[in-house]
Amino acid sequence: MKYTILPNTNLKISKLCLGTMTWGQQNTEAEAHEQLDFAIEKGINFIDCAEMYPIPANPKTQGSTETYIGNWLAKKKNRGDLIITSKIAGPSRSMDHIRQPLDFSKNSLEDAINKSLKRLQTDYIDLYQLHWPERSTNYFGQLDYTHKEDELWNDNFAEVLTHLEEFVKAGKISHIGISNETPFGVMRCIEESRKGKLKIASVQNPFNLVNRKDEIGLSEILQRENIGYLAYSPLGFGTLTGKYLNGKATENSRINQFKQYTRYSSKSALEATQQYYKIAKKHNLSFAQLSLAFILQKKFVTAPIIGATTVEQLSENIESINVTLSKEILKEIDAVHSKIPNPAP
Repeated sequence: MKYTILPNTNLKISKLCLGTMTWGQQNTEAEAHEQLDFAIEKGINFIDCAEMYPIPANPKTQGSTETYIGNWLAKKKNRGDLIITSKIAGPSRSMDHIRQPLDFSKNSLEDAINKSLKRLQTDYIDLYQLHWPERSTNYFGQLDYTHKEDELWNDNFAEVLTHLEEFVKAGKISHIGISNETPFGVMRCIEESRKGKLKIASVQNPFNLVNRKDEIGLSEILQRENIGYLAYSPLGFGTLTGKYLNGKATENSRINQFKQYTRYSSKSALEATQQYYKIAKKHNLSFAQLSLAFILQKKFVTAPIIGATTVEQLSENIESINVTLSKEILKEIDAVHSKIPNPAP
């Protein structure tokens, strides 16, 4: 395994982060513990979760993922060896079962943090993130921004950062981050940090072969301002393993099981995926490992968040840490990207 320091922290994290959002829905607790054991054995020390997990959002399973991790931590007694993240859910009509209102007020943050700590059976969370913005903006499949003149949101970045800092001072969280954010949101956080507010450590956004939109403007901000970048969905819900192209996807695979996830199933996304798959085959590479190695070689990426439903998948994903793509392969990837840019934002 390879390691790096998460910017603006003293946290030494593995260059691969273990994603957990299938635990409690597609994976049992025993399977979750098996994945944790395997990942830690392979050198991963960085685990990402959220209060809303598993996905899709469901009042019957909400919080199960953190509970599974907490039970494993209690059994292994290795909390000090690990870096654990979680997130508070933002406004969403489909998640009122988590709390009402869903916002980033002090009361909501306190409720979310305390419940996550209890489920995780820990006294602190290393990195605590705002899962998505309170305001209306372009995320979750939206490439372009459409301004809403009648939006009720008022700029409250300073207020939210002040609340988060209070929980840092209390020792309940160590560092803060944001997720599903745009360059505007990141720069507002940076602007507030220059006025004395706590600086964010990271941004967790989707990034993969068919969604490279953050290279356009956000990547410069990240590098000039020393902000970490955690790339989620690096395999595009499994589409960038090729299993949906070659018929190896089972009925229990994410897209087959949850038909509402269409982000990576458009005609242009499938066409681009097919082209990238051909590049992997041409160079005798696992498509999953090519997809992950591409992300690992991006200078602005701190760590991709890998998830799997089986240990076999997890093992293949972890081995990507040892794959280096040649200039020739990168050139072929960019040629496809120039023809079919960002088909799955």
